[in-house]
Amino acid sequence: QVQLVESGGGLVQAGGSLRLSCAASGRTLSRSAMGWFRQAPGKEREFVAVIDWSGGSTYYAGSVKGRFTIFRDQAKNTVLLQMNSLKPEDTAVYYCAARYGSKSSSLYDYEYWGQGTQVTVSS
Repeated sequence: QVQLVESGGGLVQAGGSLRLSCAASGRTLSRSAMGWFRQAPGKEREFVAVIDWSGGSTYYAGSVKGRFTIFRDQAKNTVLLQMNSLKPEDTAVYYCAARYGSKSSSLYDYEYWGQGTQVTVSS
């Protein structure tokens, strides 16, 4: 079993930055792809970014490309999401997720989920 715990959310002004962290415990995630998703009120959960097990390959949603960076710290079994140039439309609950396999942007491919962390961007 795998447990994922997100942290780092909060309130920030537009144009600011936040770094989200997802700490994994339980089974090792060294061979897993890790993704970040988000869900705004009244909207479906959507893909944000994903990184492969090696950390050498990433993929981003068009809405965040160039502003967000996903990376992982294998030694700490952690995946991070650096968010810069934040916009009010980035406001959402952010979830990290893990799957044993290749990268995927589909939330249905992920077996493990964290509880989420709130990000609020004020205008």
